[in-house]
Amino acid sequence: MSPARRRHRRRSQSTQPGESADSSSFIGAGSPHDLSPAQRYAAFLNEQRAAQSVRYQWTQTLSFTPDAFQIHAMDAVERGECVLVAAPTGAGKTVIGEFATHLALAHGKRCFYTTPIKALSNQKYLDFSRRFGSDNVGLLTGDTSINAGAPIIVMTTEVLRNMIYAGADLRELESVVLDEVHYLADRFRGPVWEEVIIHLPRRISIVALSATVSNAEEFGAWIREVRGTCDIVVSETRPVPLYQHMMVGDEIFDVYAPSQRSSSVRASHGSSVALAKLNPELIAATSQPRSRVGRGSRNWSQEQHVARPRESRPSTLITLDRAHLLPAITFVFSRAGCEDAVRQILAARIVLTTREEADQIRRYAEEATLAVSAEDHAVLGLDRWIRGLERGVAAHHAGLLPIMKETVEQLFARGLVKMVYATETLALGINMPARTVVIESLRKWNGAEHVQLTPGEYTQLSGRAGRRGIDTEGHSVVLHQGRVAPQEVAALASKRTYPLVSAFHPTYNMVVNLLEHLTRAQTRDLLETSFAQYQADGTVVRLAQHARALEERERELAAKIHCDHGDAREYFELRDRLSRVQKESAKTRIADAREEARSVLVNARPGDILAYGRGRKITYAVFAYMTETASGRRIPQVIGTDGKWHALDSRDAPGGMQVVGHMTIAGGSALRRHKERIRIGDELHHRVRSGTLDTPRRRSDGQLNDRGSGGEDEEATLQTAIRHHGVHRCPERESHARAGHQWARVHREREKVLEQVNNYTHTIAQEFDRVCQVLEELEFLSGETVTDKGQQLRRVFGERDLITMEAVTSGAWDTLSPAELAAVISGCVYESRADETMPLTLPAGVGPAIDDAWERTLEAMERVHAAEERVGSDLTPSVDAGLVGATLAWAHGSSLSTALASSDIQGGDFVRWIRQVMDALDQLRHIDRPALTDTARQARQLLIHGVVSWSHL
Repeated sequence: MSPARRRHRRRSQSTQPGESADSSSFIGAGSPHDLSPAQRYAAFLNEQRAAQSVRYQWTQTLSFTPDAFQIHAMDAVERGECVLVAAPTGAGKTVIGEFATHLALAHGKRCFYTTPIKALSNQKYLDFSRRFGSDNVGLLTGDTSINAGAPIIVMTTEVLRNMIYAGADLRELESVVLDEVHYLADRFRGPVWEEVIIHLPRRISIVALSATVSNAEEFGAWIREVRGTCDIVVSETRPVPLYQHMMVGDEIFDVYAPSQRSSSVRASHGSSVALAKLNPELIAATSQPRSRVGRGSRNWSQEQHVARPRESRPSTLITLDRAHLLPAITFVFSRAGCEDAVRQILAARIVLTTREEADQIRRYAEEATLAVSAEDHAVLGLDRWIRGLERGVAAHHAGLLPIMKETVEQLFARGLVKMVYATETLALGINMPARTVVIESLRKWNGAEHVQLTPGEYTQLSGRAGRRGIDTEGHSVVLHQGRVAPQEVAALASKRTYPLVSAFHPTYNMVVNLLEHLTRAQTRDLLETSFAQYQADGTVVRLAQHARALEERERELAAKIHCDHGDAREYFELRDRLSRVQKESAKTRIADAREEARSVLVNARPGDILAYGRGRKITYAVFAYMTETASGRRIPQVIGTDGKWHALDSRDAPGGMQVVGHMTIAGGSALRRHKERIRIGDELHHRVRSGTLDTPRRRSDGQLNDRGSGGEDEEATLQTAIRHHGVHRCPERESHARAGHQWARVHREREKVLEQVNNYTHTIAQEFDRVCQVLEELEFLSGETVTDKGQQLRRVFGERDLITMEAVTSGAWDTLSPAELAAVISGCVYESRADETMPLTLPAGVGPAIDDAWERTLEAMERVHAAEERVGSDLTPSVDAGLVGATLAWAHGSSLSTALASSDIQGGDFVRWIRQVMDALDQLRHIDRPALTDTARQARQLLIHGVVSWSHL
């Protein structure tokens, strides 16, 4: 029996579901008999008061005994205070939000419950409808409005922000629950939470629910400053203990030594990894040399000192099943990876369900997808999707249709689906806990590069493990994959440095809405109450202290580098600058080389001979064709002198890439033949050896690309200045060098810190001033007054709000038909994925009306960008034509398969973006431009058919 299973059996005998170490903390540390008569009487009075509270009556209706932090928070809510609750995933924070809604009902008032995403709003709406009755609960998510006058309204946070700016009647509103409030760190959507906290009337209490963050006290102190009150409630205790494991081959090891059981629990709850010793068996297993035996070999375990094979998805699933660690969620950091995982499990013929369960799953899935037309089955892959569900496995990512994701969630919650392969978005709020969480890799692609998971991300993912009231413990399993060290896992599991950092910044829409009611001075003062400025002010204090310490150190070092031949500080500052310029030039050269390589690959023809360099070494290959991944990324395929296939990327050529010749190669299926590839490799090898290829251009440093760097002139100037400086001729020059270089480094750091101090001071007010300058230049503002043009902007929200309104007010869209308007406005909503190029050019065949409107939209964008550049503001994201063709087809009534034929977008993404286009059209319906508003209303209606029209509640 594995260590994990032995421990599972031991602990299940000693811990009962629902038990909590915290739940008794209100009773007191000692026996009542240890208290004095006065203390016993005071305790009696406290109990009497508690028994008469709404909280006490509410908790009697619960199926479990609330934890101490929950009682503390609910008591604060009943006192009418604002409350910040920071606790681990699954700890029961939502109970506090539910109590706030119950309290509002009891008082005859209203409560708004906000969530960051529509899926979570839908889930909470269903939960509340069951708990409080459907007549008492409504839903507002932009494209859905149900029972809007109900006392309890579930909504996305953006809807509440829009209601505040629109001057909605909030007189009956008693409290607002901000679920997942740590979303305010989100770069794009985070500012909405701060806007709500700042702008809600002070009499309305806020209940903010957050994942565990290391600066909850700082965030709560800011809420207290803005709102007048805030009780900060922090719990770091998971209701279900979480244990850390690694899987090596087909064995599961505890990360911590079995003798360190209590320490391993503490380490997984945020203390230092030093508290727990790593498991020596795991250290031994992960430090073995890698096997040289091929995958097909069956005798790998018989060889001495040969490591276990790497963990495949089928073998991992089998191991988890044998260890009774299902149901599980495996986090895979790509959509294509999730789909590949399901395909691999199906190919391995693994079945996790009984015949009765499979029949139940099929009936549920077929009923859920009845509305899907037969022609769309193939494009959505529904048949394979249902086969996977029947076997107990499924993928979950944003590319799936909402109804498919919700089906997976429901079947998983019922225990019918045993393994879900999901992207990390699943960890952001959907209530879908599992017994075990598997993390395939500790690195992920962030849109620009592969980065290590942060402790906060690791905690968010692993926090899904352990179902309260079902499991006595949760398990987090990291796959070894031949490279992950146990120390890495332990460090992520134990670290507590994941602070909440504000992403707040004043937007154009926000500013015109504020200036409608306030002066510029008042608005500036209000914006400086943001959490962003609160954090910046705290940073200024720390930076100023650091700057003073650096100044003292700089003076000490300056005294050690006096030289009679000249100003030593000036001399070493020149040397320091030269070193930095040289490093920057090297980076620029590499970037230029990669850009050149990217250009070569994009324009390469089959048979082109490529020479590319890394350092002074040159590699040759023959370009064959481009392949495309499931996510749409194009990867060049080349044949090397070894006659083998190689996937080539611009990053593989830091020294540059050039076309140095051409040869005729076969096309189509001929290249699949090994003999043909060997022939091509041999001919390439012969041409390289014979010298018949063009000679690659080289620079003096051996790199292939010969483009100069902008820093070369500065580098030469600095070298001349150094050679002619008096200190350069000093015989004691190098004896000054150690202190001189230290002085230059400290001097540079102090200047950098002082610049940061300047940037942080009144940073939000400075950004507000720049926003006002842009608005004035484009005539949305006139001094303190919001112009008629600005009044229209008040009703339009989004990242490209200014481009949208500049296009609208210039009449760019006035003559469009409803379908054409939907297509064009998609360009002001859609954003191509990070691994795709944002297209500005329209697809062919969209028609002259769209062509003309798009050109005028680009002109509007250029006016906005020009104004932003003049004031030094960040540029509004460019419009994006990537969804125009698909939106036009959909608005004309096409099927999903037809609409997606002109785009690489997946079904779920398409539905999500079309709903955002509908939101944008809905905003246009409320501006003062009758002809356009009527067209927008019709355009929105055209989009409501097929998969977009399905209710996803």
